[in-house]
Amino acid sequence: MNIREELNSPESTVKSLDKHLGNTLRSIRLDNGLTIAEVAERANLSRGMLSKIENGLTSPSLDKLEQLANALGVTLSRLFNDYDNPKGGAQFVKSGEGMEVVRRGTKSGHTYQLLAYDQGPNKLFEPFLISLEEESEVFAPFEHPGTEFIYMLEGRLEYTVSDETYLLEPGDSLTFNAEQPHRPGTKLQMPIRYLAIIYYDSLDERDNR
Repeated sequence: MNIREELNSPESTVKSLDKHLGNTLRSIRLDNGLTIAEVAERANLSRGMLSKIENGLTSPSLDKLEQLANALGVTLSRLFNDYDNPKGGAQFVKSGEGMEVVRRGTKSGHTYQLLAYDQGPNKLFEPFLISLEEESEVFAPFEHPGTEFIYMLEGRLEYTVSDETYLLEPGDSLTFNAEQPHRPGTKLQMPIRYLAIIYYDSLDERDNR
C-alpha cells in the first residue's frame, strides 16, 4: 500500500506530499554526505526506486519510508518536517484530519494518526492517535528511545511492558521507558483508541530512534 492510499487524500495533495518527501530525503542524504547507492543499500531498496522517490515520481509505502528513515538515522516524522505547516505559532489539527497512516498494508488493523508534524529542530515529542480495529492482529514488541505516555480513550486493552501486563480502560494512563519491549496485547473490548505520546530527552535520542 502506498502513501496515496494510506492518506486517502486528493491526488493533488498526494503529489505535493510525494514531492515534499522526495526533497526532504534528498536534502537529508546530501547533508550526511551519502550517495543514492549507499542509502539504497542501507534501506534495502534499488537505486532506481530511491531515485524515483527523491524525484517525487512515485508514492512510497510506509514500510519503505520507515526503511529510509532508519537508513538516514532520523525519525519517520522528520520526513514530514515543514509539510503544510501553519504560519502562526500554533498547529491546529481538526478531528479526523491528522496525518493518517495505515500499517501492515491494510485499511483495518493498526492505524495511527500523527497529530502534530515536526516543525523544526527543537521538536522533542511525537503525539499519535492509535486505533486498533482488527481483533485477531498480533503485535511484535516495540523498542525505541524516549519515554512513552499512553492515555486510553475507548475500549479495553491489555498492554504489556517488559514482563508486566496492564489492563487499560477509558481514562487510564500508562507511562514507561520505551526502550523496554512493549506492545498491545489481548483486546478485551473493541474498538480500541488511545493516545500515545513519545517524549525524547534530547534531540540526539530522537534522531537515533
